Amino acid sequence: MPTTATDLVLLVEDDAAIATVIIAALEDEGFAIAHCSSIAARDRQLATRSFAVMLTDVILEDGDGLASLTAVRDRAPDMPVIVLSAQNTLDTAVRASESDAFEYFPKPFDLDELVHAVRQAAGMRTPAAEELGHSMTGSESEKMPLVGRSPAMQGVYRMITRVLRNDLTVLVTGESGTGKELVAEAIHELGNRRSGPFVAVNTGAIPTDLVESELFGHEKGAFTGAIAQAIGKFEQANGGTLFLDEIGDMPPEAQTRLLRALQSGRIRRVGGRQEIAVNVRIIAATNRDLSPMIASGTFREDLFYRLNVVPIVLPPLRDRREDISALVQHFLVLAAEDGLPRRLLTTDAIERLEQRNWRGNVRELRNVVYRLALMAREERIDADSVDDIIGSENTPSALPRGESGEGGFGAALAGWLAAENPPSGAVYHRALAAFEKPLIEYALGRTGGNQLRAAQLLGINRNTLRKRIGELALEPERFTAS
Repeated sequence: MPTTATDLVLLVEDDAAIATVIIAALEDEGFAIAHCSSIAARDRQLATRSFAVMLTDVILEDGDGLASLTAVRDRAPDMPVIVLSAQNTLDTAVRASESDAFEYFPKPFDLDELVHAVRQAAGMRTPAAEELGHSMTGSESEKMPLVGRSPAMQGVYRMITRVLRNDLTVLVTGESGTGKELVAEAIHELGNRRSGPFVAVNTGAIPTDLVESELFGHEKGAFTGAIAQAIGKFEQANGGTLFLDEIGDMPPEAQTRLLRALQSGRIRRVGGRQEIAVNVRIIAATNRDLSPMIASGTFREDLFYRLNVVPIVLPPLRDRREDISALVQHFLVLAAEDGLPRRLLTTDAIERLEQRNWRGNVRELRNVVYRLALMAREERIDADSVDDIIGSENTPSALPRGESGEGGFGAALAGWLAAENPPSGAVYHRALAAFEKPLIEYALGRTGGNQLRAAQLLGINRNTLRKRIGELALEPERFTAS
């Protein structure tokens, strides 16, 4: 049966091993594959045949596969393009989005997801790319604050790129210090509202009786102390983006007015009679779990659904320890730009930092790096210097093995709570971070290092346990009974 344009895929990939795997998977799905490894060969293929979909790597033997997509659009304006890249940065994800790529897959990728994307792309042609009127220059991309190539951050990058060309409301969730405002800034600066204002307001830091005035403004004489008219954050952000941080701390009365504003696109100043039309994109963020708040009635369920159109979940730093090295290098550069001495962390120093729990996440890591840059006596900072300057963490090293579990764990937890005194809303995640490692060590000790039995004891999946053992750098062999 002759190959038709509807089932012919062009694969531009110079890694033979990756190409072989992709070709086998797509052929199993009934696609015919034309494979080449360079831009020149790609252009020759496009000059002679039509393709349903093109998959392309970014770094090819004769150039940048993304930068050269203009020539591809000239030849095949309706052909969907799927970008594959080992350059797993937000810059690459944004460039793929700006090139109107159908999908972007950082390497290593899930093969089933890739096949599914090819199947979708083959079933629907994308229109020719629309000009965004803006391209990130090299200097701009280097200033982007979101750093990390872990799978968790790749998911964040992909979600960001999907909301750049629309005004859908975004809800960013994650622990304190994970970079929620940075995500909001990236969406604004890289999206279609970049020419408008970006206005950020921490709703949790405003006195309860002033939240509505802060958001919607007030008229002169609206309340005691209102000696002049004030423009609220909604009006200030008109034409741009309004970032509502700590949305979970907003009082119920203000939630009602916020919901009305989101539904109607109109606001009314406190003490005013006239409704004012506003055109703003809303990005909200919280470090709190809103589900129990909805159940208890302290957060409106209908407001949650208005805000949670596109959810972006930022992972805690402990779940992406492989990014710590890149983050440290990034913060060392920033520290030097801020006038601190130039420093270099040795491999063992980086490893020491990777072993910490980072309850304050990326914000805490940044502060630690700045402290190291300031206080280190030599240019090269080793693990001993790290210990001398920032000390060791005050966390339990292991649960008591001689007790049945509940008594020893309870005593250790009570001691930790007394020492740490974590703030409201952070107890669960901080306790989990502090006790997960010793809890797994306890289970391995009780089972002589048998991971299957340890998983059963903990009540979790064995694969989950194996993954956490690797991420926490545990050595099950040392628990093996003699």
